[in-house]
Amino acid sequence: MQEFNPEELKKLYIPASSSHKSQNGKVMLIAGSKLFHAASIWPLTTISRIVDMVFYASTSENNEIVTKMKEQFLNGIVIPREKIDDYIEESDVILIGPGMPRESGQQEGDDDTKVLTESLLTKYKDKKWVVDGGSLQTINPDILPPTAIVTPHKGEFLKLFGMEPTEQSVPEMANKYNIVILSKGEIDIVSSPNETVTVRGGNAGMTKGGTGDVLAGLVASLYAKNDAFISACAASYINKKAGESLEQSMGLYYNSSDLADEVPKVMKNLLL
Repeated sequence: MQEFNPEELKKLYIPASSSHKSQNGKVMLIAGSKLFHAASIWPLTTISRIVDMVFYASTSENNEIVTKMKEQFLNGIVIPREKIDDYIEESDVILIGPGMPRESGQQEGDDDTKVLTESLLTKYKDKKWVVDGGSLQTINPDILPPTAIVTPHKGEFLKLFGMEPTEQSVPEMANKYNIVILSKGEIDIVSSPNETVTVRGGNAGMTKGGTGDVLAGLVASLYAKNDAFISACAASYINKKAGESLEQSMGLYYNSSDLADEVPKVMKNLLL
C-alpha cells in the first residue's frame, strides 16, 4: 500500500497575506460530557489556532469551564446546545463526538449522543463533517453523508463497521459508505473511495488519552479549507510529527496538552 508523500502537504491552503476575518475557516465543535471535560478542550485548543473562528457547544458544565478560560482563550464563541442550528449554518466544518458519552455511559443531563449525532447528520448532510469519539460508538454508519471524515481507533472501527481495521477493510468501508476514513493506530490508514495511503511515525507517548482528540481537531481545521482526503492525510502526518518533535525535547513524557501546543510549531516548519 502506498505511503503518504509529504510533498502532498504543498496542496494545503495557506492563508493569504491579504485575507481578512472569516476567510480562513469556521469550525463548529460539538463535544464533551459531564464525565469528559478535557476531551472537548484539546480539539478546541487545536482548532482555535488554525481557523478564524470556532463555535464551541458542550454541556452546561463544560461551557462554563470554557467561559472561565476566556481570560486566556479569546478565539471562539461558547454557545448552548440549543443554539447549535444557528451556528452550523455559518460553519465550514462541524466536528462532533470527542468526549461525548457512549449510549450506555450517559449521566443525567448529558445529551443522547446517538440521537443528537444522527439527527444533525441527517438534517445537514451537505455540510462538511468530522465524526469522532462517542459519536462513532453509537451511530449507524448508514447515516454518514459523503461529506464525512470519520476518525476511529481500532475499537471504534470495530464498533462502527463490525470488523477489524486492516489494509483491506478500511478502503472497503470507505468505498461502501462513500466517506473518508482515518483509521488511527501505530500506522494510520487513510482511505477515500478512490485512494488509500498509510501514515507512519509517532511514538509510544501518543498512546495517552486525548491525542486522538487533538487529531480530530486538526482534521476539522484543515477540512475547513481543503478537501477531505488531503485534510485527513495531512492531519495524520502532522500529528505524528508533533509527537516526534516532543520526543526530542521531552522523551515519551508528554501529554495531550503538550501535543496541542506542539502542532502549530510543526505546521510552521512543514508548511511555511
